[in-house]
Amino acid sequence: MLAVLARLQGKAFAFTAFCPPDSLLQSALEKLGIKCHPVLFHDAARQRLSREAIAEQLIPVIESGHFDLLHANSLSMSRLTGALAAQMPVPCSGHLRDIIKLSRAAIHDLNQNQMLAAVSAATRDFHVSRGLDPARVTVCYNGVDVERFQPRPATGALKQELGLSADVQLCLTIGQIGLRKGQDVLAEAARLLAEQGDQRTHFLLVGERHSQKQESIDFDQALDAAFEQPGLQGRLHRLGYREDIQFLMNEADLLVHPANQEPLGRVLLEAIASGLPIVATNAGGTEEIVRHKESALLVPPGNAGLLAEEMQRVLNDSGLSQTLAQAALQRSAEQFTSEQAAERLTAFWQSLTG
Repeated sequence: MLAVLARLQGKAFAFTAFCPPDSLLQSALEKLGIKCHPVLFHDAARQRLSREAIAEQLIPVIESGHFDLLHANSLSMSRLTGALAAQMPVPCSGHLRDIIKLSRAAIHDLNQNQMLAAVSAATRDFHVSRGLDPARVTVCYNGVDVERFQPRPATGALKQELGLSADVQLCLTIGQIGLRKGQDVLAEAARLLAEQGDQRTHFLLVGERHSQKQESIDFDQALDAAFEQPGLQGRLHRLGYREDIQFLMNEADLLVHPANQEPLGRVLLEAIASGLPIVATNAGGTEEIVRHKESALLVPPGNAGLLAEEMQRVLNDSGLSQTLAQAALQRSAEQFTSEQAAERLTAFWQSLTG
């Protein structure tokens, strides 16, 4: 959304944002010249405020600001705008960026928005199958900044940063640490590759664990334990949160995305724009980005054996790697630039504002 707003602010639209005060989001929005109204969604004890308490913060500003539309940028916020739609003096729309099972009450709230934008057909179809009004939902693919993410020769700087020799291969995985992103399947695939004699591949894990649930903590710790097995010691590099993803994409040899659920993977869009070959699961909207054996190699979620086989194919066959990356790069230019995403959202919003 930030990439889209950067292209549209002061041109097709003038934006104002409602967001938590003194947040990273507020800082990023203000850098784009977007005015922010602070809204508290939680109390001092981190308990979520009631809808009525949030409405009291939103509605007076909207009534006094001559706005034309209120757009919610997430599923949870879209549920909120739907619940408050009858009280709002402007039409409400929202974004569906997740594939998760929702209650009937949640579906009912979402259906009160005038329109909804889903990031993929898979996301749209999933929620429609559970009761969302299909007439209210249109697909608006995300895009990436193809000036920031583009093919560049590897410099070797990342290997130097990690103290690795020039002949190792770097397998990159990016995502929040947790079961939905399938890093445990990656660990099992790495073990299988090591058993088959692969000692050159090192694994870069970018992302953090946000959940404080014990099962999430256990999952996180199990990843470290998995890479302490014979043949894998010292080959997992946890990079945590990084802002230089474009640099990592250009330094790596392969992106592996073992997700169990994926509405429309941003990391996949960034990889194809960077010319980085991909091995991924065919979960959710992934097949709307890349096609198996044409622009990536895809496997079913949870299948570590097949994941290892396809990783090995790409890492050991430079011709295949280049062919997949070139086809994906073409797909990126045709469908997934931030400029195209901005055009799609412009049409979506203009259909609501006349």
